[in-house]
Amino acid sequence: MLTLMNTEFGLRLKEARKAAKMTQAELAKKVGIGQSTIAELEKTGNGSSHVPAMAAALKCSAIWLSKGDGRMDDGFDANVQQVALGMRPYPVISRIQAGALCEIATPYGPGDGFDVEFGDDDASQWSFFLEIEGDSMLPDFRPGDRVLIDPDVTPRPGDFVAARNTKQEATFKKYRVRGINELGKEVFELVPLNDDYPVMRSDEHHLVVIGTMIEHRRKFRRK
Repeated sequence: MLTLMNTEFGLRLKEARKAAKMTQAELAKKVGIGQSTIAELEKTGNGSSHVPAMAAALKCSAIWLSKGDGRMDDGFDANVQQVALGMRPYPVISRIQAGALCEIATPYGPGDGFDVEFGDDDASQWSFFLEIEGDSMLPDFRPGDRVLIDPDVTPRPGDFVAARNTKQEATFKKYRVRGINELGKEVFELVPLNDDYPVMRSDEHHLVVIGTMIEHRRKFRRK
């Protein structure tokens, strides 16, 4: 089932395209992707890291197109300049996709995330946002928070990491070193901040670090 947020993204994309009096094929040509991709985005509503290029082609706000904040034409010129001056879209991927990162040469395509976050263009190529699920990292990380994970950053003791667990999914925990094994490899623990959850050790479970957190975005709820 589509989430309301993702459905609304597809509706906004179609609204902006109609306002620009542009066909799907014309928009696809300007962005450099296939017409079928535009059709799929409008139909399914899945977010896309092509948002800045689509917003530039449609002369609308990328922030509005991505998240629905403000109006379609809010700050268009400033928005395009902001993206050009070092901003970059990052895909928000699922824990299943994140769990596969250590096994495939090209982890995900530019539009494979279920949403997109904009941030400084200072992380490695395959960096991504992971959305926090559950309460194992309370109180510091709440469900719905998003963390930017960089696979090229080697974790240090005390860092927060995304790691592949025995279910081949990504889990987000604190990284703690426990020593070196007989093969010269680091033995580490994945530590939840919530004491109700167990600590996992790499010498007892098949754990692989995917990447290190370099940014945390908190979700604030309004009653």
